[in-house]
Amino acid sequence: MVNQDLGYVGYFDRESCDLDEFKVLTSQSLLADAVPLAASVEKNIPVYDMRALRPALERPDTRRAVLAEWAWVLDKSAGVIALKGAYADTSIIDRATEIFRELIDEERQSGSGEGDHFAVSGANDRIWNALQKQCLRDPEGFALYFGNTAIAAACEAWLGPNYQLTAQVNQVRPGGKAQQAHRDYHLGFQSADSAAQYPAHAHLVTASLTLQGAIAHCDMPVESGPTKLLPFSQLYPSGYLAFHDTAHQDHFEDNYVQLPLAKGDAVFFNPALFHAAGENSSADIHRMANLLQISSAFGRAMEAVDRRAMALEVFPSLVALKQRGELAGAELDAAIAATAEGYPFPTNLDTDPPIGGNAPESQADILRRAVVEGWNETILAEALCALHTRQAA
Repeated sequence: MVNQDLGYVGYFDRESCDLDEFKVLTSQSLLADAVPLAASVEKNIPVYDMRALRPALERPDTRRAVLAEWAWVLDKSAGVIALKGAYADTSIIDRATEIFRELIDEERQSGSGEGDHFAVSGANDRIWNALQKQCLRDPEGFALYFGNTAIAAACEAWLGPNYQLTAQVNQVRPGGKAQQAHRDYHLGFQSADSAAQYPAHAHLVTASLTLQGAIAHCDMPVESGPTKLLPFSQLYPSGYLAFHDTAHQDHFEDNYVQLPLAKGDAVFFNPALFHAAGENSSADIHRMANLLQISSAFGRAMEAVDRRAMALEVFPSLVALKQRGELAGAELDAAIAATAEGYPFPTNLDTDPPIGGNAPESQADILRRAVVEGWNETILAEALCALHTRQAA
């Protein structure tokens, strides 16, 4: 690992995780003068009053100024923005909440939606792909809900136009425990060992490919467990490894902040920001948030490739070459990487949940197991077909 003028070169490893550097970065303070459009700065988080600021989003010149300030905060400063009154009409929130509660009840009765990234199954309520489900259940309510200029402006501030929305509703019941500090998708869903295989510059660029958001569907006082946030922690270069480290987790727990939210407020943050859902220690608040994950338009390949057909076709040759000793170890992995989809997302998390880890099994994982474990072509075809069904269902 070399820190040069042009950036980080090489790879991050556990030795790259310097707790003292982390402490220095996260001990900064955000001054009000640095965010002139914010109504206030609370616990190092700039808070924007959308009732006052919304008209500025309607004029091109002032809109650019708002988006530029938000992008600077997300990138170079605190890493998080709060939008008070993102929904001026909270009846739109209530309408969506009714739909989400219907879906939660139905999925609970059917036994679906059991997988979760962090919580033990049954500890809270999770609606995977809430975006599509809300749209199909209540298209008018969906249009009103996402026809929101404040939400759209936050997405565009970080990702530019043509972004792609996904949403997962999370309801944490009274007594629901806190999450462990983490970063988010993409590298945040990898183990430390897996993340360490990506070059340093990939760690730095991945945060620009997604944006995390949360829309409050009820009032969230601190005792209900709103998201725990560590401002400035997205600036820590090796953070995708460090959040797995106990000492860094302890520093997070000693220094995180929580911002109480009202129904209709929204929070957006850099996915590299250290964060965690808080413990719901309230007696009767069922804390519901619609968790938005917005992706850059640039995060997709140029060509559509039928990799399942390729995997089935090349499988006998991979087996034969391995048996003859002509492909083994790194060579075999390289051939599989060129053939099958090595990344398990996007998928349908209702039918392909991340049980036992943060990510489901990928097509490449299945092909590799088939070669190593000596499957026949029929078993591989059935496994790949089942994966396709889970992902597309």
